[in-house]
Amino acid sequence: MRDYQKRAVHAVQDAVAEGKSRFLFEMATGTGKTLTSAAVIKLFLRTGNVRRVLFLVDRLELEEQANKAFTFLLKNDFTSVIYKERRDDWRKAEIVVTTVQSLLFNDKYKRLFSPTDFDLVISDESHRSIGGNARAVFEYFVGYKLGLTATSKDYLKKFDAAKPTTRDPRELERRMLLDTYRTFGCESGEPTFRYSLLYGVSDGFLINPVVVDARTDVTTKLLSDEGYAVMAMTDEGDETEQSFYQKDFEKKFFSDATNRLFCETILANAQHDPISGEIGKTIVFSVSQNHAASLTQTFNELADALFPGKYQSDFAVQVTSLIPEAQQYTINFTNNKLMGSGNFFENYRTSKARICVTVGMMTTGYDCPDLLNLALMRPVFSPQDFVQIKGRGTRKHNFIEQLFDPAMKEQLGTQEKSRYKLFDFFANCEYFEEKFDYDEILQLPRPGQRQGWEGPVPPLPSGGQYEYRGTDLIATFAETAIGDGGMKIDRMFFNKFEEQAKEDDTLKSLIDVERWDQAVKYVHTHLFDKPEAYFNLEKLRRAAGVDRRLSLREILEKVFGLIPGFKSKDELLEDEFDKLLLDLSPEELEQHADAIVALKNYFKAYATDSHLRDIIEHKRFTELNVNPGFSMADFKAVPQEWRGRIPVYIKDYLSLNQFM
Repeated sequence: MRDYQKRAVHAVQDAVAEGKSRFLFEMATGTGKTLTSAAVIKLFLRTGNVRRVLFLVDRLELEEQANKAFTFLLKNDFTSVIYKERRDDWRKAEIVVTTVQSLLFNDKYKRLFSPTDFDLVISDESHRSIGGNARAVFEYFVGYKLGLTATSKDYLKKFDAAKPTTRDPRELERRMLLDTYRTFGCESGEPTFRYSLLYGVSDGFLINPVVVDARTDVTTKLLSDEGYAVMAMTDEGDETEQSFYQKDFEKKFFSDATNRLFCETILANAQHDPISGEIGKTIVFSVSQNHAASLTQTFNELADALFPGKYQSDFAVQVTSLIPEAQQYTINFTNNKLMGSGNFFENYRTSKARICVTVGMMTTGYDCPDLLNLALMRPVFSPQDFVQIKGRGTRKHNFIEQLFDPAMKEQLGTQEKSRYKLFDFFANCEYFEEKFDYDEILQLPRPGQRQGWEGPVPPLPSGGQYEYRGTDLIATFAETAIGDGGMKIDRMFFNKFEEQAKEDDTLKSLIDVERWDQAVKYVHTHLFDKPEAYFNLEKLRRAAGVDRRLSLREILEKVFGLIPGFKSKDELLEDEFDKLLLDLSPEELEQHADAIVALKNYFKAYATDSHLRDIIEHKRFTELNVNPGFSMADFKAVPQEWRGRIPVYIKDYLSLNQFM
């Protein structure tokens, strides 16, 4: 087990020692919630604290996925079964996996089970599998309860039920998440254990996406404040202007040309399988069942033209609830046998179908490590959905594992998945990075009030549907690799530290009187490395998303509003260079006016490049001829007297640690 997975198990042990019987693990997609669950199960069964475990999921494919994992991990110790396959002898197994829906049907959980049949109940994707009527199943059984979720509540804050309601869907999410925390004994909002996407990426276990922001002429208008304006007829026969917005796409505004352009853009820019060279495995998230059917047909038509006779309409598959085999399709896609396998190379196993087009079936809990592309062909307003969708691609994978040709294996070597592409046709990433109000106070809806959307998007037009029959072209196209700092939605860890620090009266009093050394020491002693969140300086640096090493004092200055934000490495170097110039007399400034750019380049390079510092300090100047960052020509442009003066100034006045 990985270190953080062991910490999760230890957190449960500590909670039990404190007399608790309910626990919540908040772990990012791809960090091994099922493996960690297996360790918890083994711990409880081995120590005799429980006799039998119930593992609840909310979809059939997750049932198969979980049981397969438990059988593999625990086969030498315990038996795991799927309830529907062992209805008559499930009592012979220590672990029973089933869907919540199966037990709810005809009150099966009451008719066929005793409340004491399971001593430990684990709820996978707990915010979903204990919602609504499903809670009755969960609460029916006595004993220990463990919830698993990949979704943090950090981005939904300041819940206030006393103020008037809105119809923002985040309200429902907030209720579900708060309810989840209460259900698992975490009323304070702190899970028993947390391991976020930022941790996973920085520790080398997960990967961030390359965001492909592609907007067409049509979607650019749909995304604008004015919307896509058309002239429409009223019931009385009068002509009136009607506007459509991104939420209307494939609901009231239809454009075959736009959908076709989406598909063409993916086929032209998708990541390819490193072994077979095919379009990498892809999931497309569409607006509706009809939209999914239309996209699937378009993909297959385009693939038939690009790869004649290769796929025979099996290139893309619709995976929605209307398709009878949809649940099995998701399993087959993971196992690389959807519509067959090994289409290009006989000794390489990969799914013949390259694209699954879905609406919501493959959003949560779906494990397919060799996914290389995700596509949002719909607007997303829910941060929970956005986190879950992009989480489908974060797992690492070595493609060589599915290659069964020894000679080719040796020739190719390791073929690790180091990134995945997230195609975003509706500016969803921009919305959650720049426009979504994470600090907005949310309220409970009034009883019986319909849930809808009334955020920054204008209301739906009152009229009917509109079909756009013109052409469409790509208006803007940009690829952006997400760095270790992650997206804003992943950086809410830093906001959480801010909240906790501001609420600490002792720390606040130290900051007020500027006792910085004591404040730093207090944070290390009282806030860092506690089981609730495991804050530490390195994690806060990563969460802040700045390209240099922040000091804890800087972080506290930002938290308590003494500085507006963190300066980048270059901004800080600009400031420090300006300070150097301020020490010069007017005569010196005038004398070296023509060399200011050269001096600044030397200043920045020396402060940030340890190899250059070593060259200058030991006078190995010939190495500058092959030094890419700062060359001999750059060095010669620096006036003679400054070649030694700048290093002395930097050593005296700059802390180089912050630029590492």
